[in-house]
Amino acid sequence: MTLVTATRRSARGGPRAQGERPPSDRGAWFLVLPALIPILVLSVGPLLYGILLAFTDAQSGRTQATRWIGGLNFQDLLHDTLFWESFRIGLVWAVGVTVPQFLLALGLALLLDQDLKLRWLARALAIIPWAMPEVVVGVMWRLVYNPDAGVLNETLRTLGLGDGRDWLSGLSTALPAVIVVGVWAGMPQTTVTLLAGLQNTPRELHEAAAMDGAGAWRRFRTVTWPALRPVALSITALNFIWNFNSFALVYVLTSGGPGGRTRLPMLFAYEEAFRYGQFGYAAAMGLVMVAVISVLLAVFLVGRLRGGDEA
Repeated sequence: MTLVTATRRSARGGPRAQGERPPSDRGAWFLVLPALIPILVLSVGPLLYGILLAFTDAQSGRTQATRWIGGLNFQDLLHDTLFWESFRIGLVWAVGVTVPQFLLALGLALLLDQDLKLRWLARALAIIPWAMPEVVVGVMWRLVYNPDAGVLNETLRTLGLGDGRDWLSGLSTALPAVIVVGVWAGMPQTTVTLLAGLQNTPRELHEAAAMDGAGAWRRFRTVTWPALRPVALSITALNFIWNFNSFALVYVLTSGGPGGRTRLPMLFAYEEAFRYGQFGYAAAMGLVMVAVISVLLAVFLVGRLRGGDEA
């Protein structure tokens, strides 16, 4: 190859000369930094600090320096029956909210996907609970559950179904009542996500299945659900995490009562840190919750993905 040919190839963007260095990617890092810095400062930094705090005896109001105590906080947690009871309640709450939330949202999404009159209005009304802050939702539902003048008890009295009861203070009704609020508050987000997945399903597949004589259930099972499965898996996993980490809604409704029947793990850790000043112990609780939920979520996702591959 002559020198002229090599020069022409180099000018046309041909292979680089041997030993030539690729262009630097430093410019790309400068473009990414504005997004990375808030994540590092507001998420990664506090997470690492919380992990470090879990291995100390950090307390509020003490004059002595914080000491490194290793795994003593975790040893205490192993024998803390109140914490593990709150963890059990948290799992019941997370599953009890996530499952009905998904089923009701799926039904509502299927309905809103149909060509109905005033569909735009129904879609707008469906997301109203999602737009409301959790504190506002909690206050509103406290009024609904009010034992003296609440809408629920007044309706029961009107229908002759009893004199009503104190739903949020009863040992047997507090957790189910709070679960109902959690389902109502979180269902719009799941509905919008599933509706987006439904609208991305090609209509030609439904038309072809209908021409083959497939009924509504068979079309859902063979066309809609396979296309919706990845979206459903993602939103279910996210809902489980969000519901398990709930704080504001339950705090406004019951503050963890009565008798700890609605004391979720986040409420328990909050009380240990800000009511009793045990910051190190509360950080250890948070670290255990993150680890256990990560393992449960990994098992769930692996099982669902394997099930999808086999199908």
